[in-house]
Amino acid sequence: MLENFIHGFMLLVSDPFTLLLFFAGLFGGLIFGAFPGVNSLTLCAIILPFTASLTPSDGIMLFSVIYCSGTYAGAVTAILFNIPGSPENAPTCFDGYPMTLQGKASLAIGAAVTCSALGGMFSAVVMMFATPLVADVAVRAFGQAEIFALIFFGLTVAGTVGAKSVWKGWLSVLFGLFLASVGTDAAEGVPRYTFDSYYLRAGIHFIPVILGFFAVAEVLTQGQRIAEKLRVPPKVSVEFPSFLTFWRLRIAIVRSMFIGLFAGVLPGIGGTLGSFLSYGEAVRWSRNRERFGKGELEGVVAAETANNAASGGAMIPLLALGLPGGALTAMMLGVFQIHGMEPGPSIMMTSKDLVWVTFVAMFMANALIFVLGYVETKTTVHLLRIPFPLLAPAILVLSTIGAYSLRNLIIDVWVMYIAGIAAYFLRKWGYSAAGVVLGIILGYLGESAFVKTMKLYEYDMSIFLTRPISASLILLGLATMVYGMVRR
Repeated sequence: MLENFIHGFMLLVSDPFTLLLFFAGLFGGLIFGAFPGVNSLTLCAIILPFTASLTPSDGIMLFSVIYCSGTYAGAVTAILFNIPGSPENAPTCFDGYPMTLQGKASLAIGAAVTCSALGGMFSAVVMMFATPLVADVAVRAFGQAEIFALIFFGLTVAGTVGAKSVWKGWLSVLFGLFLASVGTDAAEGVPRYTFDSYYLRAGIHFIPVILGFFAVAEVLTQGQRIAEKLRVPPKVSVEFPSFLTFWRLRIAIVRSMFIGLFAGVLPGIGGTLGSFLSYGEAVRWSRNRERFGKGELEGVVAAETANNAASGGAMIPLLALGLPGGALTAMMLGVFQIHGMEPGPSIMMTSKDLVWVTFVAMFMANALIFVLGYVETKTTVHLLRIPFPLLAPAILVLSTIGAYSLRNLIIDVWVMYIAGIAAYFLRKWGYSAAGVVLGIILGYLGESAFVKTMKLYEYDMSIFLTRPISASLILLGLATMVYGMVRR
């Protein structure tokens, strides 16, 4: 394995053009990942046609580096301005932004940098050792029934995050699930809750909702506090977490690595579910649950470790079985097809150079994030010195551009602002913005998995209880619900 790693490293650094592409992908992901609504997926969509002029090795390597750096970059805006750069970074807002308001922005970014690098390097190492084995076991053991059960389990934890009572938490999740049902029915293609609107038939996309719930709602909240002369500008300091801090959170970090890797390996799931599940598990196992959502460092650590660990995990089914683990790896499949190649079990033998350059590039990208992130922290944290009355219009403009550029539909901008106003009042009344967002994102994935399961097993509902893994996850979810209500 060491010989292969060295071989891949030499292939990466010996060709100036390949090295140039590596750094272009690294900085491109950092820039696009930090721009709300326009993430690394957007960058990959733009450059996909141009990969036809590259070698297959350079094309896949470029996309993999963008994947790694873009996933981390979204954490910076999530922490500083409550604007997640991508859906994977949404859970980082829950505790990252409250830490900024407490003058601990650099502490949160330092933790995000370190844990992003650790999670990414861990998944890259697992990729090198166990790509065929892990992919085979995960895909065989986890069908659509198990994926639905896993999402159900994640939703049961979501009701405990960020609300003043367990009932308001559950109402928040159910409201999110309702919003996820707007659009066209996944089973029969029948419009639901569209009010005869052509635009709503495609559904309410979760990115405008996320931008509304975090960016617009925060501008309204801080605007009210300024009008009432209650807002205290956040302190600007550079304070990185100590070794003892990470040692105290070692269990959460290791747990999040495995959750993120596991979510990444499952086809069609990826880092979004991984980061939400990891955050939920951090809440579930913590002795201080009431601190989450108010500036708990463990929440930032859990989310950022998991979403970066998922990046390597998503590559495992792609390379070993030709199954994309998410939207960006689906684009990588397009790169293979442009060059007339099919990823699968034989690629480890027939395209060894491509595989090991990709492995090494992802490992090196995550290692460089560790270095660049600390340099970036010392500069980006000073954005907090900008007076909020000047910063707020810039946030709204960037969010509006991000929402519109997603599908070039003005309705997405309307959705963002309506969601922002709704979130402003939901927060005041003690409901959970996190619960609504979790309900929307997991609702899309859950319904898709449920419909596929029903069609595969001829609408036999008992399949969820006759398959051991799905039955275990559903029972665990029910137990979590009961325990949460009894505990309250």
